[in-house]
Amino acid sequence: MFSHIVTGVADFERALRFYGAVLDTLGIQQRFVDRSRPWAGWQSSPEPRPLFVIAAPFNREPHQAGNGQMLAFLASTREQVDRAHAAALLNGGSDEGAPGLRPEYHAHYYGAYFRDPEGNKVCVVCHG
Repeated sequence: MFSHIVTGVADFERALRFYGAVLDTLGIQQRFVDRSRPWAGWQSSPEPRPLFVIAAPFNREPHQAGNGQMLAFLASTREQVDRAHAAALLNGGSDEGAPGLRPEYHAHYYGAYFRDPEGNKVCVVCHG
């Protein structure tokens, strides 16, 4: 369904550390980093798409976190959700909902919510 998703950031190095730590817990590999642009991307596996990208806004205007927008990364296990949430908090993120079951979504929905250092809302979820 998606080719790529781009999230704007103001402090590229801080965002690179944050997403590097979180996505590493999910086994998502970094595909590229170009500090001169600045942008970085992580790819799905085994296919190269969809791609997740962090970047300074193309129009060079300041980044602003969207209200009502959220990224959700898929975890294979509940333990990955726990590790991703911990990595987020250790790397400058803020808690928006500790890891746990959310039966209001479905019986096996196990998710955690946090904001990245830029204020973007992120979820990591296991559906199994």
